Amino acid sequence: MSKRLTGLLAFLLLILAVWISFNFDQPNYHSGESMTATAFSTDRALKHVEKIGNIPHYVGSAAHSEVRNYIVDQLQEMGLEVQTQEGYNLDARGTLVLPENILARIKGSGNGNALILMTHYDSAPHSSNGASDAGSGVATILEGLRAFLEKETPHQNDIIILFTDAEELGLNGAELFVKDHPWARDAKLALNFEARGSGGNSFMLLETNGSNSRLIKAFKAANPKFPVSNSLAYSIYKMLPNDTDLTVLREDANINGYNFAFIDDHFDYHTAMDLPARLDCSTLKQQGSYLMPLLDYFKDADLDKLNSDRDLIYFNLPFGEFVTYPYDWIIPMLIVAISAFILLLIYGMRRQAFKIGDIFFGFLPMLISLIASGIGVWLFWKACLFLYPGYDEILQGFPYNGYNYLAAGILMAIGICFYVYHLFRKKSGGKNLFIAPLLLWIIVCALLSVYLTGASYFLLPVFFGLIQLFVMIRQEKPNRALMALLCFPAIVLIAPFVWSLPVALGLKMLFASGILAALLFLLHIPVFGYFKKLKTFGTLCIIAFAVLVIIAHFRSGFNENRPKPNSLVYVQDLDEKTANFYSYDHISDDWTEKIFGDDPQVHTNPESNFSSKYGNGFTFSAEAPMIDLPQPSVILSEIENDTANISRYSMKIAPNRPVNRVEIYELNDINFQDFSANGLAAGSLKKAEETYHVHGKRWQERVLTYYATNRDTLRLEFSFENRPDHKPKFVIYESAYDLIGNRDLGVEKRPKGMIPKPFILNDATILKKTVSLEKE
Repeated sequence: MSKRLTGLLAFLLLILAVWISFNFDQPNYHSGESMTATAFSTDRALKHVEKIGNIPHYVGSAAHSEVRNYIVDQLQEMGLEVQTQEGYNLDARGTLVLPENILARIKGSGNGNALILMTHYDSAPHSSNGASDAGSGVATILEGLRAFLEKETPHQNDIIILFTDAEELGLNGAELFVKDHPWARDAKLALNFEARGSGGNSFMLLETNGSNSRLIKAFKAANPKFPVSNSLAYSIYKMLPNDTDLTVLREDANINGYNFAFIDDHFDYHTAMDLPARLDCSTLKQQGSYLMPLLDYFKDADLDKLNSDRDLIYFNLPFGEFVTYPYDWIIPMLIVAISAFILLLIYGMRRQAFKIGDIFFGFLPMLISLIASGIGVWLFWKACLFLYPGYDEILQGFPYNGYNYLAAGILMAIGICFYVYHLFRKKSGGKNLFIAPLLLWIIVCALLSVYLTGASYFLLPVFFGLIQLFVMIRQEKPNRALMALLCFPAIVLIAPFVWSLPVALGLKMLFASGILAALLFLLHIPVFGYFKKLKTFGTLCIIAFAVLVIIAHFRSGFNENRPKPNSLVYVQDLDEKTANFYSYDHISDDWTEKIFGDDPQVHTNPESNFSSKYGNGFTFSAEAPMIDLPQPSVILSEIENDTANISRYSMKIAPNRPVNRVEIYELNDINFQDFSANGLAAGSLKKAEETYHVHGKRWQERVLTYYATNRDTLRLEFSFENRPDHKPKFVIYESAYDLIGNRDLGVEKRPKGMIPKPFILNDATILKKTVSLEKE
């Protein structure tokens, strides 16, 4: 075969490897697929999503009750006995709510050990329709359960169906189940279905207090057709503060489990665009492809034998392959790789295939490529934020055209690498240039084996790199098609991670993908090192980069399909007799300009930052009219106490209008001796190896967030040291999601092309009232 043909074949093989890496790991959905009674039907599941996700159904809303009733009806139609569990729950972060879980149980023939099928049915307040998060989870379980019952298959283990409430507020429903429901004692394993976007691959994330060996072996034995998971994500997940219902089950009840969640189209997450029409049907089908084989496997498995003291490395490959091997292999594999590298260096020296000077010279283009790629991509994204300030309004950190920027950043990094190695390739042969990258990858893998053990499978591409180096030593001009084939493991294992990192964490991590793309490029030097026109490849990458940036530019504006998130609240200070409009936005638009004008005033009034996912504070402010809003009734009473140096009080807060949320702040940094809300006390919270308590060892001014489901009186009791300079000062914010359409304020509905900004207190009328003991 001619050199030109082998070069073309090598290039095509690399393109094929990239294509394979991003395909064949998800089922294809076709409308009207076979709907046999005993099989999971995506079309039937979609009907549930359409029923659940057609309107926001946050805790306290009328639609919330409608969705609960719909789920109960569906379970009863299957012949199941359904119960609801309602009760106040106060979590360790000071969130108080009255969740109402939905439960059913299918008895097995065994000893009562139970498998839980779970998801949550509430949507995020106050504008998210919750079609994906987690209407898709509800639909998956309802349809999977229907198909399972249709088979009438005997099973040993009990199956508990648990639809939790108030997950979006603080995992309160899951905590209520674990603490107060007797079935929690029987639960040994849980399958939890979640979403942080509206499409893409559904990823399996393991939850266990121990090691993963038996859980991973069981997952593999269940044989789902499209497994997507790896031990790298498992290692990272264990290091981060997690926030799914399954985390509560693991931490509070030592229940192992599997999360199944998808994160693509993250810009839809918790927004009014989380609609049934935007849910990827292939993603929903993949959720079903997890549930059915795992339910079939675990219905008879010994659930008492899933704990283990050994961990496995694991990762998925295209076409449904799932590879595992023990942690015990990591160090031996690393030793083999280091030994092979040293032996190949010696072998190459003896064959005079290497030049010492050229080997050291090879570190220069490697370091330049990595540094230039990281800095270049970082500057690129900073420039995008400067030129398009509207991107900051999307709090998820991933704009609607984010995939264009993601691809552009990766191509930019690869283009930089091509240009750098074009400049250095002629001064040093391909085999000499490959020594430094191989050594770097071995060092990286050694560090990973200590600090991020789950990523140790990144050593596998290094072994193929060592094979490439051997061939390069033996042959002056090795077959480039063969070299490309040997690059397949690197592309298949690393490329998806390069892509998914900014999707999961936002485009602020685009620079990391640039560095990872450069690291991946370094493993392709055995291919590209024998191409003469590296500059041409670099130019093609930059041209593609430019095309993607231009496409992104034309998709940078907001419209009905890509609406702009914005915000507005009305705050009335009952003590100062003043009222103001506030916004969290950074740029005004046609809707907010009616309130704040063309040149909005920057907010200076020190209002407390309301609890939100990203800690957002107000930006714009404008004076507002004082309108008649029924004030809450607040009764503060001292309670008799036998201890002279301790003061004890009760405070009752009774709303006199329909409200959704009450937040209470204490401004004098009082560490209370005890503090209860509706008879409940919060637990401790561990932050950065230090134990805190939201009331007793505080780290913030906020002491309570109460999500109201009715007009029940909020009852507080608290005590503190009796000192003259040690008196609490409370600020109460009572909020109702009734700003839009308020006749007295004249706030119009948003026009098309705009949606409420998520993750914050929005579209609310807020009453502020101070209650202080300082005067006493």
